Amino acid sequence: MRILVTGVNGQLGHDVVNQLKSRGHHPVGVDIGEMDITDCESVADVLSNVKPDAVIHCAAWTAVDSAEDNEDKVRLVNAYGTENIAKQCKKLGCKLMYLSTDYVFDGQGNAPWHPDCKNYKPLNVYGQTKLEGELAVSGLVDKFFIVRIAWVFGKNGNNFIKTMLRLSETHNTLRVVNDQIGTPTYTFDLARLLVDMVETEKYGYYHATNEGGYISWAEFAEAIFKTANKNVKVIPVSTKEYGLSKAVRPFNSRLDKSKLIENGFKPLPAWQDALKRYLEEINYRWDK
Repeated sequence: MRILVTGVNGQLGHDVVNQLKSRGHHPVGVDIGEMDITDCESVADVLSNVKPDAVIHCAAWTAVDSAEDNEDKVRLVNAYGTENIAKQCKKLGCKLMYLSTDYVFDGQGNAPWHPDCKNYKPLNVYGQTKLEGELAVSGLVDKFFIVRIAWVFGKNGNNFIKTMLRLSETHNTLRVVNDQIGTPTYTFDLARLLVDMVETEKYGYYHATNEGGYISWAEFAEAIFKTANKNVKVIPVSTKEYGLSKAVRPFNSRLDKSKLIENGFKPLPAWQDALKRYLEEINYRWDK
């Protein structure tokens, strides 16, 4: 298959392209230098030239706090940019896979969110614009996958693990929130699943994170330091006690992934195993 991947310079797009290559597909990775998704003509030109069998749309504005001060710019990328891609996919009759987020929900309660739940109630600009992207995809394209993910980490770019490791070099104790609950997602593992999915016609809404159970950010930080052999004490605090964040975060990021198994897809490995492999991948030395 010939597959266009947006956001190739990001954490997920990078791994998706590598996974596609390893499967014998023909990926075409683009970022803003090759295709400006906010420019409908740019999108039309690139897609008409590439003529993909599918598009895996990873590009997005993901800086949650800065989104609060840049709503128009964020909407241009996450909503209108996605709409531009969806329109061209409809015109070409190709598949479209859109990477979304649990932030389309309000993050209340403690029950896992089901992928087909339509009780949308975003708490912040990022979540609202990603929802608008979802609605553009589902409203324009017949052959679509909408895959919601959470707590993403990968080799490219910054993420929670890298932040914790960096802070561990200068801190013996760290305050980390303990009332936001979810499951980490390793882009290397996710990329395998996304390619598994795009090779099929099992369209619809899905949730995808690593297995291994639900945890808080504080528990994730503790696991990071333990796995990396770092002597850092984590002090669990509430979101209110922690403060600082400009954007409201969901407390409940639990995602129900049972639909993956129901449709014959292999779940992602446990996040504990993913964390260990990730530290090895980034050449983090346990003994330094």
